[in-house]
Amino acid sequence: MTDLLSKFDGLIAEREALLGSGVRDPFAIVMDEVKSPTEAVINGKDTILVGTYNYMGMTFDPDVIAAGEDALKRFGAGTTGSRVLNGTYQTHKEVEDALREFYGTEHAMVFSTGYQANLGMVATLAGRGDYVVLDADSHASIYDGCAMGNADIVRFRHNSVEDLSKRLGRLPPEANKLVVLEGVYSMLGDIAPLKEMVAAAKAHPNVMILVDEAHGMGFFGEHGRGVYEAAGVEADIDFVVGTFSKSVGTVGGFCVSNHPKFEILRLVCRPYTFTASLPPAVMACAATSIRKLMHSHNKRQHLWENTRQLHGGLTAAGFTLATKTPESAIIAVLMPDQESTARMWSALIDLGVYVNMARPPATPAGIYLLRCSICAEHTSEQIATIIERFAAAAKVTGLPLDA
Repeated sequence: MTDLLSKFDGLIAEREALLGSGVRDPFAIVMDEVKSPTEAVINGKDTILVGTYNYMGMTFDPDVIAAGEDALKRFGAGTTGSRVLNGTYQTHKEVEDALREFYGTEHAMVFSTGYQANLGMVATLAGRGDYVVLDADSHASIYDGCAMGNADIVRFRHNSVEDLSKRLGRLPPEANKLVVLEGVYSMLGDIAPLKEMVAAAKAHPNVMILVDEAHGMGFFGEHGRGVYEAAGVEADIDFVVGTFSKSVGTVGGFCVSNHPKFEILRLVCRPYTFTASLPPAVMACAATSIRKLMHSHNKRQHLWENTRQLHGGLTAAGFTLATKTPESAIIAVLMPDQESTARMWSALIDLGVYVNMARPPATPAGIYLLRCSICAEHTSEQIATIIERFAAAAKVTGLPLDA
């Protein structure tokens, strides 16, 4: 007899085989205590965190915590309603004000998660008769926004300016097109050639561009706005989507724009209209964090120093990395297969280092990796320890290295 979950039997068997080989269960990993943005206690063991996306280390910033505590006392634990009903509190407006100032835009709209921001914007902007043109390696939230909407979907090869232009050239010139790009691609940590891509897109008629800067906000560009700012294409981007769960250090999503009709989206974007708004305490934390990120030049500099140290150290130790040079604060260590990935990940946990284990479909087809995300609060000594423990894990698991 089969049931609605029978379609996952192959994945269930694969997982059970891995666990049967002695690999730790990823779902059993619980952080018993979090001591700082870079340290936690996992299974009773002090562990260096290098897989949290906590790029700027804002989760323990004293001003951010104080703002959240104050809002919790003033406004209570939650809103119990959507933004268009009873869910807009003063703290929501404060976050949107902070976003407008941070990005230098006329409009800002906060969603309950970054996933919902992409889901809502993509599904709402492009409708029947329109086209969404997206990178083949786009985040799941972007693909899900395509599935939720009624537009036709066109994919182009990852980071290929030539293929983007070719695909756009095949579409009806009179049709509206939404080109969706990402500043940093979260699996491999590579960045998009936005300057060239934006130029290629704008060479075609009726094109608008949305850039997801979830992994670029905070440390790319003069003001930390993202890869699109560093590429000098701000004036050509119509919508910027981001999240609070990375550099901002809390949870939530947003879109900023200068489009004069932007505010109508509050009434027609279903993942915004029909979702409970974020708790006031979360919004107070976000607003404080965003305003502090405007003046975090030293943190940005130290984050890049950490990134170069880890990339260089792992390369020297013989590991194969997804990018030849550090392009972002994500360092992806390529692995030969799923079992090797799981064994290395498990060995690193035993050695007191937490990283992310990733496999298809989250990664491109055939790619398995251990993904490190660096924090501005990591010390040079912690980075050196991470490199040493990667080498020790490789020795324990028998992983061949190029050194």
